[in-house]
Amino acid sequence: QQLIKDKNITVNGKATKASYKIEENDTIKVVIPELETVEIKPENIDIEIIYEDNDLAVINKKAGIVVHPANGHYSGTLVNAILYHIKDLSGINGEIRPGIVHRLDKDTSGLLMIAKNDSAHESLAAQLKVHSVTREYVALVFDNIKKNKLTIDAPIGRDDINRLRKAVNGIGSRDAVTHIRVLKRYGKYTLVSARLETGRTHQIRVHMASIKHPLVGDPLYGPKKQPFGLNGQLLHARLLGFIHPRTGEYMEFSSEIPEYFQEVLDKLDDTENK
Repeated sequence: QQLIKDKNITVNGKATKASYKIEENDTIKVVIPELETVEIKPENIDIEIIYEDNDLAVINKKAGIVVHPANGHYSGTLVNAILYHIKDLSGINGEIRPGIVHRLDKDTSGLLMIAKNDSAHESLAAQLKVHSVTREYVALVFDNIKKNKLTIDAPIGRDDINRLRKAVNGIGSRDAVTHIRVLKRYGKYTLVSARLETGRTHQIRVHMASIKHPLVGDPLYGPKKQPFGLNGQLLHARLLGFIHPRTGEYMEFSSEIPEYFQEVLDKLDDTENK
């Protein structure tokens, strides 16, 4: 797709689109540009490491920080920070994503596991693949959810209009399952727990929007005008549990809701009590 976007793929001498359907006798030319050498440098960015041993670390990520570098943005990420604070990292995902087993969206806070060697990385990735990792999030969503518990089982793929968005039954959809439990109702809003069975990009955000309860603070999947002056969605990864790759022991970590999230809940509590 990037080659097409950069006009490095032509059909019959003309630039094409990703949606083009090949026909008999088409002449397709592909130009592979030389790979750029990217140096990801350690940066002294403050991060909270809540657990670390010889095989892995668990990070409590702040909202607003991107997990790993991408084209044109090779600094200021969580990877730059962990390269500074954690010297040994697995190399399975290459130099841009060292140690990164799974990710959180930029504006999502909470727990993230980091692999310090390839053996640990393979073990943790395998646990994610078979859905045995415990991942629970807390989110504030719009409107009142009537059911106390529900499961959203809806495949997620790429939105065919907006490349920044994902969509239920989008292009290249893959199975996606989220288990929702209501924690508290505020009338116009509902605080929920979301447990991931799968781990698709933007999964909770897409699933909640698909049932007409988008996350508060999320203009990508919810209303453009958002309350409370937020800079991103109110979504926090508060529980993370997995089998330790070396010891075979089940380990579970928890993280408190960040202050800006709690302040919104306090405002809603104050409004309720008036």
